[in-house]
Amino acid sequence: MELSKLYAITDRGMIQKTLAEDIAAAVRGGVGMVQLREKNIAEEQYIAYAAEALSICRELGARLIINDSISVCAAVGADGVHLGQGDADPKEARCILGSKAIIGVTAKTVDQAVRAAADGADYIGSGAVFGTSTKTDAVKMDMDTLRAITAASEVPVYAIGGINAENISQLRGSGIYGAAVVSGIFKGDIEKNAALLKKEVELL
Repeated sequence: MELSKLYAITDRGMIQKTLAEDIAAAVRGGVGMVQLREKNIAEEQYIAYAAEALSICRELGARLIINDSISVCAAVGADGVHLGQGDADPKEARCILGSKAIIGVTAKTVDQAVRAAADGADYIGSGAVFGTSTKTDAVKMDMDTLRAITAASEVPVYAIGGINAENISQLRGSGIYGAAVVSGIFKGDIEKNAALLKKEVELL
């Protein structure tokens, strides 16, 4: 399964127009995979947002990943789910969502990355490589740890955390497959940000 190297993650606090319009701008700029990340909302509302996001992703040829919620992913028929260390087990997600689903797992240590791959994850998300303003509990990850994770992982590793077009080049040589980006895409000119990052991520 080939995954897009440029992976956008939504943040409701950064929406400039509408969820669909902002996602469309990101995809037009070069994003091939979008994670819908919603926190502290009712499942019914999450499903409504997911259906809206999936519609535009399908129209433009991008994949939609749902953060944390296997049930929301299943309800709308999204392409996959991303699970944190405190969320459901990847094996459970695979059982519910099927063999074609994309399952991502957050890993901050080598052991977590190895276990996630063994449990059926299709990719790993590791960070925060440059710190982040979108998650209050995020701890900055040093490059040695990131390199150790990429070296040990049997599945693609996405770096996440404070990545933008200006600093992504610092990740060259780290072994990452791609970059997962929030504010570096959705703050400012979304399509332009994505296009600049698309060029840079291909050089990793």
